[in-house]
Amino acid sequence: MARIVTIAVFAVAASASMAFAQDKQTAVANFVGEDGKENGRAMLTAAANGGLLIELEVSGLPANRWVGFHVHEVGKCDAATHHESAGKHFNPTQAEHGILTAKGPHAGDMPNQYVGQDGVLRAQVFDGMVSLDDKKDGIRGRALMIHANSDDYRSQPAGDAGARLACGVVE
Repeated sequence: MARIVTIAVFAVAASASMAFAQDKQTAVANFVGEDGKENGRAMLTAAANGGLLIELEVSGLPANRWVGFHVHEVGKCDAATHHESAGKHFNPTQAEHGILTAKGPHAGDMPNQYVGQDGVLRAQVFDGMVSLDDKKDGIRGRALMIHANSDDYRSQPAGDAGARLACGVVE
């Protein structure tokens, strides 16, 4: 399956643009930070020809840096375990990690995202390798994760992206 990843930064008012009617084609992930407090939200929308558009706004992150952004296999975001409860990257095809590897990427790989001077990550990301509810590549019930460092797109098994700063279960 071809994978096209599009990144665009956007500014939104969280309460206005993040509200929508949830159905089979949409999902929400409410992020919690390292302190266990809610710090953002992602809206996921199924694309007509496959894949998902993920729109997110997450605050309380280190300012002025690129951070890793992945899908993790377990839908559990326990701050007491530093979000280790979310397990490994979602990888239903057992591909290598990394957009720049010959045998990758896997479904949980997404491009790094930039956190602005205000400590808020605002982005739109398209992942063509996942869906919401398909038995093989569905991510409803799994976790979205923001890491402390940028993904190097090569290191196995997780891109050397560092600590898990914010986690949201796709509901």
